[in-house]
Amino acid sequence: MKSVTIIGGGVGGLFTGAILAKEGWKVTILEKNATVGGGLQSFRRFSEVFDTGMHVVGGMNPGGNIYRLCQYLGIDSKVNIHQVDSSCMDRIWFDEDGACYEIASGRDGFVSSLASCFPSQKEALVRYVQALERLSGEVDLFNLRPSNTLFPKHSDEFFMPASAFISKYISDRRLRAVVAYLNPFYGGRPDYTPAYVHVIISWLYIMGASRFAGGSGSFADLLAGVVTSSGGVVSKGDAVSQIIMDGKEITGVVTESGKRYNSDYYISAIHPCTLLGLLPPTAFTKAYRDRLNGLPNSYSAFLLFLKLKEDTFPYINTSEYFMTRYDDVWNFSREDKPWPLGFLFMTPPEVNQGPYSTKALVTAPMLYSAVSRWENTTTGRRGPQYEAFKQECASSLLAMIEKIHPGFRDVVEEMNTSSPLTIRDYYGVKEGSICGFSKDCNNILESQLPVVTKIPNLLLTGQNNNLHGFCGTALTAISTAEVLTGRNSIVTQL
Repeated sequence: MKSVTIIGGGVGGLFTGAILAKEGWKVTILEKNATVGGGLQSFRRFSEVFDTGMHVVGGMNPGGNIYRLCQYLGIDSKVNIHQVDSSCMDRIWFDEDGACYEIASGRDGFVSSLASCFPSQKEALVRYVQALERLSGEVDLFNLRPSNTLFPKHSDEFFMPASAFISKYISDRRLRAVVAYLNPFYGGRPDYTPAYVHVIISWLYIMGASRFAGGSGSFADLLAGVVTSSGGVVSKGDAVSQIIMDGKEITGVVTESGKRYNSDYYISAIHPCTLLGLLPPTAFTKAYRDRLNGLPNSYSAFLLFLKLKEDTFPYINTSEYFMTRYDDVWNFSREDKPWPLGFLFMTPPEVNQGPYSTKALVTAPMLYSAVSRWENTTTGRRGPQYEAFKQECASSLLAMIEKIHPGFRDVVEEMNTSSPLTIRDYYGVKEGSICGFSKDCNNILESQLPVVTKIPNLLLTGQNNNLHGFCGTALTAISTAEVLTGRNSIVTQL
């Protein structure tokens, strides 16, 4: 039996490990935190379970690409999934004019719901949705199709800037901003983010969005269970401190507790720049190290975890987005803009969700520079100025929430916050990046990171390769696993 050690028990590490375990490999996953899952982790605070990252996911509807992957892994019937309201999956407010737009799921639902607000743009919306479907159809892995080439050909639109792609089909200024409403939450930048990133994420949610009921951590546990039930090991709370090499290959990894793990292959599911710090300096060329360290990271986020007073606030089966101005949908990466430019508000579902919600989550994109003055501090020891900063940020967000839910402050019982530093330290990601490296359509090869490396028995997986997010990271896991199991060996089973 061939063996593999995976460094990092986040979404990418767990999916990759589960696939390889299913294929008969002896898998060991090493996670630095006490809980596996990365962006799927949940934590308990104020007697409530809160998710740290994956609040809304796509591809989990029956027949969806990630649902089919779960079927292959044998966990589809065990996943607690709550479908978002199809008649209004997303609601978007713009403070600029007080307008509110409700978006339905499905091809026809998406078009008709927005055409009701922009009747003159109905034909443009039809062509736009057709373009989304056409471009997403160009990606074999996204559609779980076997691929016969390492370098697939794509249309000219595929790599054009996402902002230009939207403008090609939508002429109305406000509608352009509305259809780009997900941009701040996948780290998009105007004139840089490739159209395919916008296309795949948008199409994924148009085809149906879901939430994990009772916390996303249970899904992470299911993936870990695939590994352990196959005889593998999932080690938690013991970070890898060193990677040992002999010549050009890795011979083992050592954890902080002094344990050594030896395998035939090794997979890094952590941020590539974090990986560099574990390897000998000579493992990669200086040019490769400089390239990784020089790649821009997507921005981070500030989060509010709110416990609500009993039976005071309704459960909302819709994700709510608040934006300040239409033109600022593309400006979340700019240093000269005030914070916050917008946020995502949602009430997470329980397994047996009733009419009222017991908690709410608020995610507001934030640049790492906002907290860089405290970057050399550790959790719990950042000082009173940092705590005052977080309180000020929380107050600003609550004031904005009042605009869409008047009186909301009165229903909040307890509040917890996290900043880009929390995300940096908890996930181990450079600058607290929530979407990995930023893609650049002007130099697409430079911003793409292959899953194979110059070290023969080291592979990469995770959101810094190919696509990010729940779906993108899961699909990348297939690519990584197929390097070891054979090209198309997994996809053909799905």
